[in-house]
Amino acid sequence: MPLTDANNLAEDTSGFFWAGSDTALLRWRPGSSKVYRPAALRSNQGIQGVEALAAAADGSVWVGIEVPGHEGGLQHMVAGVLRPFVIPKLNGETLDVDDLLIDRQGNLWVGTESQGVYRIHGTDVDHFGSADGLSSDHVNRFFEDREGNLWVSTAKGIDMFRDLRVISVSRREGLTEDAVESVLAARDGTVWIGSNRLQALRPDGVVTEPEKGLPGYQVTSLLEDHTGRLWVGSDNSLWVYEGGKFTSIKRQDGRAFGMVMGMKEDSDHNVWVESRGPPATLIRIQDLRVREEFPAPPMPIARKVALDPQSGIWLGLMSGDLARFRSGKTEIFTFADHPNTRVKALFAAPDGSILGGTEFGVVGWKNGRQQILSVRNGLPCNDINGLISDDQDDLWLYTGCGLIEISKDEVKRWWDEPEGKLKMRVFDVLDGVQTGIGHFNTSAKTPDGRLWFASGSVLQTVDPAHMAGNTVPPPVHIDGIVADRKSYSAQDGLRLPALTRDLQIDYTALSFTAPKKVRFRYMLEGHDKDWQEPGTRRQAFYNDLRPGHYRFRVIACNNDGVWNETGASLNFSIAPAYYQTMWFRVLCGAAFLLLLWALYQLRLRQLRHQITIGLEARVNERTRVARELHDTLLQSFQGALFQIQAARNMLLRRADNAMPVLDEAIHAAEAGISEGRVAIQDLRPDPVGQRSLSELLEATGHELAGEQELDGHSPEFRVIVEGKEQNLSLTVQEEVYKISREAIRNAFQHAAASHIEVEIRYDEDRFRLRIRDDGKGIDPTILKAGGQAGHWGLQGMRERAQRIGSRLEFWGEMGAGTELELTVPGVVAYENRPNRRRFRLFH
Repeated sequence: MPLTDANNLAEDTSGFFWAGSDTALLRWRPGSSKVYRPAALRSNQGIQGVEALAAAADGSVWVGIEVPGHEGGLQHMVAGVLRPFVIPKLNGETLDVDDLLIDRQGNLWVGTESQGVYRIHGTDVDHFGSADGLSSDHVNRFFEDREGNLWVSTAKGIDMFRDLRVISVSRREGLTEDAVESVLAARDGTVWIGSNRLQALRPDGVVTEPEKGLPGYQVTSLLEDHTGRLWVGSDNSLWVYEGGKFTSIKRQDGRAFGMVMGMKEDSDHNVWVESRGPPATLIRIQDLRVREEFPAPPMPIARKVALDPQSGIWLGLMSGDLARFRSGKTEIFTFADHPNTRVKALFAAPDGSILGGTEFGVVGWKNGRQQILSVRNGLPCNDINGLISDDQDDLWLYTGCGLIEISKDEVKRWWDEPEGKLKMRVFDVLDGVQTGIGHFNTSAKTPDGRLWFASGSVLQTVDPAHMAGNTVPPPVHIDGIVADRKSYSAQDGLRLPALTRDLQIDYTALSFTAPKKVRFRYMLEGHDKDWQEPGTRRQAFYNDLRPGHYRFRVIACNNDGVWNETGASLNFSIAPAYYQTMWFRVLCGAAFLLLLWALYQLRLRQLRHQITIGLEARVNERTRVARELHDTLLQSFQGALFQIQAARNMLLRRADNAMPVLDEAIHAAEAGISEGRVAIQDLRPDPVGQRSLSELLEATGHELAGEQELDGHSPEFRVIVEGKEQNLSLTVQEEVYKISREAIRNAFQHAAASHIEVEIRYDEDRFRLRIRDDGKGIDPTILKAGGQAGHWGLQGMRERAQRIGSRLEFWGEMGAGTELELTVPGVVAYENRPNRRRFRLFH
């Protein structure tokens, strides 16, 4: 090759390679080459020369030379001839070019050493410099990403250029000031702009027309009539612009017209004007003359006017309601009561409905039906400043939170389902929308289908037919995991420690067109049953995960709702603590079963013990009764038998002595019968649990006292109760009662006492029973021995006391009476004690 070094390379559509150096430009392919030496580089040895090449789709090549001047700067190689790029707006040879790029839309981007960025499309040229926000006028390189965003590397940073869907026209584009209050699209394509002056936007730019013809300081409402005349409200006047001059429209009495808030022309060529007054008045004009005036009241105060599809006009009222004026009659359609609101925009839709923009949504009337479209239907806000439809009859809303597009099918669905959620596209500040309100004509549509909106500060436009969408699904990436404030890299198969509580998963999606509009969905398999909708949030949070294996999946969509359905995924697990493992659960289950078996065995032992105790009690009781029968009944009958035998022997020799002996035998037999009755009563269970202990002992004492009265001697008997009487457990009460009855019976039968006293004391921690008499007493040696030989009463009482865990003590002296004290612990004696309930299973 003729060049020893090259700064850059390019290949054109013919297959030629182009190379640039500090002094020359080479075109080469195998077997053919040609060197071009631009004049600007002839003495440029060792200095910057051809810095950029860009091959165009038409076969030409753009050449960027850092040296300005003749055959320098921006050159265009067409059909083998190097030509300077010179158009009215730009002389390319004055540029110090550093880089070139042709984007996917065919625009040529020129980066310069000190003059910023130029974008060239045909003969249109846009310039961007540091004064426009570029980080530096020294441009190094261009790069276009797969979404069509253009990245610019400068000496001081990186900038990104992208096409905004909503374009603004402001002072930079030629407006006299940033205060656009009304907009009108004329049939010839002219866009009329009302601010402090009347201006026109045409293909060649913004012009003021005529420069000094319209008096006043504020353009209000605008209208183009059927003849093409332009009606202009200015301050408190109404003017008609035709043939390059303005004609004033006067009211019938010559008064000032008043501020014009809205105008419409009907099919009969009547121009209806809503004047602010005062007073507010609806005015009909025909042939440039005022024909009728309808002041308020009775006409309701309105601000906006729209034509009825059939006949008459519609008014947007200051109350936020709608009114129809037809054939001299006014019909008002009220909506929800919203004070301090008004209809800010009024529009007759292609489907025959009338729509009004208010601060509480869109009020609508159609075939007698009234509805409100608001945030409950999916709107991002209720503040509606403008309404219009495009060539596809889709509805566009200019709102306080952006520009909203609702398809005609969704609008139809809203009429069918007033409470339904609608699908819509929202364009916000990231799309170029500058929200605001124009107080007069807020929206318009030019013949080419473009929509125009007055924001109160700038004029904005959108082209619904040429809104290239972002079709590139964003790649999704999982950044990492934060578990209990400790960060982990997003490695597949990550194992998190046991007892992990707070989990945060960070993810993102690489879409630079509008990163803030990227939306996500995620699902944690093993926990979530369906996709979660975090919106634009880029973290997922969990705080209730159990040990186990999980798979986290996340997908994302770009600013136009194109989803990357594959997304990204991460497999991880949370280790179990020792008590969360399967072997621990198995051990716990086995331990639980073992505990149940042990409790079962313990219960069996308790039942066996209880049965044994019951049997022993029965055996002991029968043994005691047998002993008593032996000691009392049998001995009494045996003694009576001896006496009868003695009396029989006396009948033969001493008959007079036999009678006293027979009487003694009869008394002995009666005593034996009485003792037998008592023994039999001991064998029959007494309903002890049905009465209190004091009642039982009272009954026992009275019964024995009654028997003693037959013999002419009955001691005084009383029962004393101290403390708050409590319910004794059934077992304790039965044993205490039998012990007490035995003691009381002995006192009645053997003590020869004058007084017998029973003292029952209920203490919190114990139960105490005392029985005392003033009889002949018991020999202390008998008490110490545990009873008299051959007698079982005292021994039986001690056995009963031992069975209930109580302490039984006796005191006695010969001739000094006898005293008995029985003490039972409270936890044993009383029912419904807390510890008794707690361990009821083991009793």
